Amino acid sequence: MSETSIETAAPGPREKFIPLRKSDIVAAIVAHAGLPADQAPDLRRFARMLGAIFHVRYFEELDRLREAYFYFDPEVSAPASRSAGDVEAAYRSLSDEFVRVVTEANFVEIPHEVIVRAFGEHALVRVRIEAPVEEFRDIRMFRRGDHKETIEIPFLFGLRRRSLEVEVYDDVVLMVATKPDGTAGRPRKRFADAWRNRRSGRKTRIRGGAVLFKYFRHIARGDLEALFPDVRVVMSVFDQFALGVPALVGGVPILIKLASTLTILFAVAGFYLGLSGTLHDDDTKQALAAISGLFALGAFVLRQWGNFHRQSLIHQKQVTDNIYFRNVNNNTGIFNYLIGEAEEQDWKEALLGYYGLLTSTEPLAREALGARVEALLLELFGVRVAFGCDDALKKLAELGLLCEAGGRFAVPPLAEALAGLEKRWERLLLGKDLT
Repeated sequence: MSETSIETAAPGPREKFIPLRKSDIVAAIVAHAGLPADQAPDLRRFARMLGAIFHVRYFEELDRLREAYFYFDPEVSAPASRSAGDVEAAYRSLSDEFVRVVTEANFVEIPHEVIVRAFGEHALVRVRIEAPVEEFRDIRMFRRGDHKETIEIPFLFGLRRRSLEVEVYDDVVLMVATKPDGTAGRPRKRFADAWRNRRSGRKTRIRGGAVLFKYFRHIARGDLEALFPDVRVVMSVFDQFALGVPALVGGVPILIKLASTLTILFAVAGFYLGLSGTLHDDDTKQALAAISGLFALGAFVLRQWGNFHRQSLIHQKQVTDNIYFRNVNNNTGIFNYLIGEAEEQDWKEALLGYYGLLTSTEPLAREALGARVEALLLELFGVRVAFGCDDALKKLAELGLLCEAGGRFAVPPLAEALAGLEKRWERLLLGKDLT
């Protein structure tokens, strides 16, 4: 935005999300001194085989997610033959499946109180916004990664600027479910909103019972409310004051001048309509002056109305510009991205967990493995993460690559691990191992 300059501050902790490319991780651990040089080809082959197995598994996950979303896609007409109980069960299945996938992609849900607090905060979007939250049955937001940014915001009518540090979420996923049509107690839309939407030809909301998924990047915490569907810009007190005072200053003199001539205008009109029998010489001139005054008042009202809408459009453009360039994907298109991200995060955790145990001189406890992998990532990439040790151990155990004794964990050597993955790959191709 033109009125806001951004200076990125130092990034903070990154939770469980590992923000690294797969190729960079493989190249780094191969070049690391943890294994003999002759084992590098086997380690690369292990990484490829591990990725192929996860890819096949998540292909099935993608099909399940698309199947669950079919009847809730806003682009698909709602089926009339499904009972309310079936629809509710299908919605719960979709919601649970989606939450599981975003969690596997290392997203965390944004608490409801943080979303509510965002309605009273402003970051890049410096306008008041109203979102029709009563129109939705469920609103959930998930984020992944965050950092601090220092922005400059205008004040004192734009004459000065001040610095403000804001928290920015790297990735935000929004899930919005509308109330089914015919829901009891659904509030009626205000007449002014309905009239405005009818004039603009804009559909006010998606169909009842549909579910919207949206994915954004680099959203300030204070701008979360701008992500809601069908948000409406509300004039601030300053804007109302800036438009109202000139209206009073310019309109009052016109009204005072009209007050003294309107009686003459009515008298002249009454004479020509046969309601009055007398008419003075100056009455016609004063009546023409009154008509001119009415035209002036009408022009003034139209000008103020135009100013009001112009200011509303400026604010709406501010919201649109901020969100448009941050929207990455929507609805079914999100599934491919999220499935790919979940697959990558699982692969990274499993590979790093295996490498951490493989290069250790002795079996490691859960906490020791987490600390070892976190130190490795900090050494190789300068990245701080809270390594998902439990997730990594679970995946290795499912693949038959984990040995546990007394709360300590170890993994088989590369040759044995590769043989085990090849057998599992054969079972996958035969459709015998898709769990």
